[in-house]
Amino acid sequence: MEDSADLEFTPDEMRRMGEQVLRRVVGLIASLPSQPIQGDVDAAELCRSLREPVPEEGVGLEPLLEHLFRDLIPRSFNTAAPGYLAYIPGGGLFPAALADLLADGVNRFTGIWLAAPALVQLEANALDWLREWMQFPSEARGLLTTGGSMANFNAIVCARERHLGAEIRRGVLFTSSQVHHSVVKSAKLAGIMPDRVRMIPVDRGFRMRVDALQAAVAEDRARGLVPFLVVSTAGTTNTGAVDPLDAVADICDRERLWHHVDGAYGAFFHVVEELRPLLSGLPRADSVTLDPHKGLFLPYGTGALLVRDGGALRAAHGATAEYLPDMAGADEFYDASQHGPDLSRGFPGLRVWLSVKLLGAAKLRAAIAEKRTLALDAADRLARVPGIVMVAPPQLSLFAFHLDWPGATLEDQNAATRRLIDRVIARQRVMLSGCAVDGRFLARVCVLSFRTRQAQIDQAVEDISGETQMILADR
Repeated sequence: MEDSADLEFTPDEMRRMGEQVLRRVVGLIASLPSQPIQGDVDAAELCRSLREPVPEEGVGLEPLLEHLFRDLIPRSFNTAAPGYLAYIPGGGLFPAALADLLADGVNRFTGIWLAAPALVQLEANALDWLREWMQFPSEARGLLTTGGSMANFNAIVCARERHLGAEIRRGVLFTSSQVHHSVVKSAKLAGIMPDRVRMIPVDRGFRMRVDALQAAVAEDRARGLVPFLVVSTAGTTNTGAVDPLDAVADICDRERLWHHVDGAYGAFFHVVEELRPLLSGLPRADSVTLDPHKGLFLPYGTGALLVRDGGALRAAHGATAEYLPDMAGADEFYDASQHGPDLSRGFPGLRVWLSVKLLGAAKLRAAIAEKRTLALDAADRLARVPGIVMVAPPQLSLFAFHLDWPGATLEDQNAATRRLIDRVIARQRVMLSGCAVDGRFLARVCVLSFRTRQAQIDQAVEDISGETQMILADR
């Protein structure tokens, strides 16, 4: 008689299910170069049809996989494709998928060190590798997060606790007008309301103006407010600009402000020694946001925060309770629950640890360096195309441009640039994205997927150049 309460699968069933899933995933990855770069995302009717009540009885895995891979997964941006140059790509290294299977399969609790000390140590090792790459001191501590947004949030909490204590309302945060929107959102969640966030103007290279920052700090001090935090950016989302990190650090040292660098996009270029001058001043920051799911090519959902003074991170999050085991060894060993908001957690560090162990740092450095080389090549070739105006050449691996011709108005240019993006995507080889800066619409190219190689850059240059010529000829 069937046991209706038994949720276990037999070893043979589990092996068979694993093989079914692996076959699908490997097949999809192998076919990425020939897949459309953007599926049909006009899927409102499909989404309505997917609404369903909870199923009373289970069904087989294979029909569900068929539905997913045939009907649902293709109806999306193909973010894993080598031609995905839109937004800021998340690579999705295959070892990280294996790590997730391992972590979910063994299902160990890593919220406190004592529950899985050896596994937590592997995560601590991974965080130490990030610390060393960013040239942070040995006393720095870190935290793996779901992404840059949560890393920025935790950094703001650390700065708030260190500099404001209970006097939150008087605190003022300063950042660039080109900052990622998560900073303002995170500030609000941390109790810093929008009227206490100052957007500092940028220069012609879209970098924070340090003269305007200094003046804004002085003005708020004169008003009786408490400047406490500057958030600079190592690679903005719109144009890839790197703020003058050294100059901002000088102001923060002089004014006794916490300096946080949002390096979600660009900080991993610091791994490559010859590229470190592009991010000069990064190691001086009090904290830095990293997104391994961007610059380290891991799957989405892999963010990180480093804090120079590890004690500040622990002071913001440290807590215990009578039902928790004794925190023996907490002074010597890393304990995630004492450095972040989560107690219940899986094993996110395995993604980073296994990928770096399997590939090695040298190979990762080479891949990171290649992305900038490819972006420089693409930008140089496109800048010579009549009608293309390079507004933001690549500081790292992202550049922005728009179309122009004699007599064109801003409205004409914006419409043509939008049309260019649509027409390039319609070719289904590479995907671009756009953004608006001060009323001007820009096309963006971001080279950061580990699968993007010279062939895709050649395709991008060919498609953008060809469509530009046709648009200008039709005007």
